[in-house]
This record gives sequence, C-alpha cells and structure tokens, in this order.
Amino acid sequence: MVFKRIFGEHPEILREFLNGVLPFENESEFIVSLEYLPGEQVPDIPLIKNSIVDVRCKDASGRQFIVEMQMAWTNAFLQRVRFNASKAYVRQLEKGERYEMLCPVYGLSILDDTYEPDPDTYYHDYRIVESGRPERVLEGLRLVFIELPKYRETRPKEARKLRWAWLKFLQEAGHAGTQGHSTVEEFREQVGITEPLRKAMSIAEECSFSPAQLDHYDSFWDLVSRERTLMSGKFAEGRAEGRAEGKTLGLLEAAAGMKAVGIELATISLATGLPVERIQDL
Repeated sequence: MVFKRIFGEHPEILREFLNGVLPFENESEFIVSLEYLPGEQVPDIPLIKNSIVDVRCKDASGRQFIVEMQMAWTNAFLQRVRFNASKAYVRQLEKGERYEMLCPVYGLSILDDTYEPDPDTYYHDYRIVESGRPERVLEGLRLVFIELPKYRETRPKEARKLRWAWLKFLQEAGHAGTQGHSTVEEFREQVGITEPLRKAMSIAEECSFSPAQLDHYDSFWDLVSRERTLMSGKFAEGRAEGRAEGKTLGLLEAAAGMKAVGIELATISLATGLPVERIQDL
C-alpha cells in the first residue's frame, strides 16, 4: 500500500507529517527524531477488516504515535482505536516501574469516510478533560480523527501550512491528473513546500500495480462499497424482514469483534443494544 510505503519506511517523512497534522501548540512540542516500533498482530474484528494499522513509532522523549488509515467508519473501529491507544499506554511500564515514567500516546486515524454529521468539521481532537472546565486536561491519551472527504481548505495561506499541505497530498496524490484534480505539475507547485513532502510525492508516483494487483485493488474497493451500503442500511431491494435480519447479524458480528479484544460485556451491550446473555454465547 502506498500509505505504508511512504510513512512506514521513511522516518523523516513520517516525522514532518506528524508535526504537520497533530495538534501541537507550538514548535517546542514538535517531534525531533523518531524510531519505528515493532508491529504486532491485531485480532480480526468483523466489520472493520478494512482498517490498516500502518505505523507505530516513538520519539526521543518517549511519546508514542499510532497512525492508521481507515477506509470505512464503524463504531467498532472507534472502540479499537481506544483499545490500541490504551494498550500502548499501559504497556510502557515493566513490573515495579514508577507511574511517573509513563509518556503520552497519540492515536492518529486518517479516515476515507465520514462519521460526524457537521459538514464543516473534519478534524476531531479528543482528550480527557474535566467536565465544565475543558482547560483542565489529564495528559496521557490523545486521539485525533481526520475525515478526508470533508476537508476543504479554500484559504491555505491562512491555514496551518504544513497541515494543509499534507492533507491535500493525502486527498490528491492518488488522483493527480484525473478529471477534476490537479496535474502532477500543478500539485507539485501547490504543495512543494519541503523536501519530505516532495519525496512523498515522488514515492507515490513511483508506486504502480501489476494487472493482478489492480484486479485485487478493484475487488477490495467493491468490498468496501458493499460494507458501507450494509452498515448505512441503504438497500436498493429487499423485504423489511431481510433488512432486520441483516441489521441483527451486523450487530452480532460487531459484538463478537469487541468481545474478542476484551471489551466488557456491559459496554458491548450498551453499544449494540444486544442483551448480555446473547453476547456471552458468541
């Protein structure tokens, strides 16, 4: 995958990308250097199999960053993001080590889908804050979700320049030259701000697919499209009974996935509406 090739193999590109899109207050919080962390097997979770855990890394101060690209949004995916970030946070300490040694964990999810009804809100920054006093923050976990389809920056000079450039790259790089999109040359002129960004563009241009890979790629997106249709409940045909049965099956699959990663049964029941007894039997 191009995303993995660019950000999973080139730390200088990943470093600037994270500095550009994460909600750092000023340059003193910027990542100076980073190292990749070993990947790990994540259990398959029904209805979120089109999620890819792309990159896990750590900077010189010990902060950890989990970056994923998600093709289709589900509530189960949100549970997984929280689970992975929390797991990374607690696994920092060996037995007997002091809690003061814990470092912040950032979860960054790039979504090629939407989940928030507000059409003008594409950037979502979640922290643990005191109710009624949001300026009081419990540091440790921070989750950022970016809805790419909703990103529209019409005045980039007034925007955060690096964020604008990288999000435009993610939106446009794979479509350069096609109808309604900039050519490669136009794109370079617009976002050719830094060397890491230019290098990312070159890598994206170099990546190509064989005929067999293209067939697989088309089949993949057909699957994504079908899943989105299923989850949104927009069936062109079918009886009401069939729709109800499909919805129940989807809830059961989501519940089984959440149960597989250790989410409490009461929480699963609250999220899906299924009785605890039914979830226990999955």
